[in-house]
Amino acid sequence: MCFFAYFMANVKKELYNQCLAYVEQRIHTAENAIKAARESANDDTKSSAGDKYETGREMMQQEIDRNTTQLREAQKLKQILELVDSEKATEIVQNGSLVFTNHGIFYIAISCGQLSIEGENYFAISSASPIGAKLMRQKTGAGFDFNGKEFKISNIQ
Repeated sequence: MCFFAYFMANVKKELYNQCLAYVEQRIHTAENAIKAARESANDDTKSSAGDKYETGREMMQQEIDRNTTQLREAQKLKQILELVDSEKATEIVQNGSLVFTNHGIFYIAISCGQLSIEGENYFAISSASPIGAKLMRQKTGAGFDFNGKEFKISNIQ
């Protein structure tokens, strides 16, 4: 294996690990918020102002529901990420690919924004995102227009 391929394999592993850490942090945050809201709802004692009590409990329930939705979304992202094979090098863009273009380097996995490794910026995107959909199934040398910019794929790892 040449140095470049070895280096890119390590970059892809690190990008995968950063995406995984992002998802696990979202899961942890949502779980803690649900726990805190449940504890707060359980700690509420019914006062003589019954409406205040019911309003407070309803607000806590809404908080629990909102965080439960966020937890489910984060768990779905983790399931998607678990299907990504970052070790596989391909000639066609697919989940797990690292795609070099004239407008940046894209890691096809989940959408978690810009990631940095050793001073180089990468964009972790989902294949379902608008730019991800344009990149999918493309080959090196392919070009496409996105948001008024002409993209050209120079390398796929």
